[in-house]
Amino acid sequence: MAQKTSKPLNRDLAAFVQEAKKMGLPDEEIRKTATQAGWGVDDVDKTLTETKVIASAPGTDAAVPRDRGVPEGYVIGAGDVLQIVVWKEPDASVPSVVVRPDGKIALPLVKEIEVAGLTPVEAEHRLTEKLQKLIVGADVTVIVTQVNSKKIYVIGAVKKEGPIPIKYRMTVLQALTEAGGITDFAKRKKIYILRTENGRQYRLPFNYEEVIRGEHIEQNIWVTPDDTIVVPN
Repeated sequence: MAQKTSKPLNRDLAAFVQEAKKMGLPDEEIRKTATQAGWGVDDVDKTLTETKVIASAPGTDAAVPRDRGVPEGYVIGAGDVLQIVVWKEPDASVPSVVVRPDGKIALPLVKEIEVAGLTPVEAEHRLTEKLQKLIVGADVTVIVTQVNSKKIYVIGAVKKEGPIPIKYRMTVLQALTEAGGITDFAKRKKIYILRTENGRQYRLPFNYEEVIRGEHIEQNIWVTPDDTIVVPN
């Protein structure tokens, strides 16, 4: 009989649950909000259960994604601020380090190491290889605490058009707030996000009126680097 494999966590749902837990929301409120947004009850319960495991505990990678502060697949860039946690090794850990223009960071024990162009997971593997020579069973977590290398763009009927640095994980609504808010002439029901993935550009609709009323809040997605939010007049 074929071995049954578990369904992987929905990335967007996992990010939503992690963010809600950071805000201190109880599981019941998270469950209610997530199901209202359109996620299935079983998926929500599975995600709530599996995100209870402490992110930095060793040996949890296969079961629960660690909270690295950014979406899976994020690529570290110059200017980003990282936290390096080495399990049970405070002398090897660093609470805050900025990625230099040359793409490198300076750390205890391993001195300099290049991390720009790597995902947090890839950076963890590179650091682990270096530390294994000094710390047996080194377990490293790389957390992006500030995103300074990535931007989105907001154009149209907003009070402040132009690029906006992604300094924290923000939703479309938060991005519009960072742009000073929409103007009185904005077509609130016709806003959309232009996103490019794998060389293909597509539009994601965003009905401002519905979202602020708490309806169809699944439209209020996390923005990703190089997204363009268009607010028609």
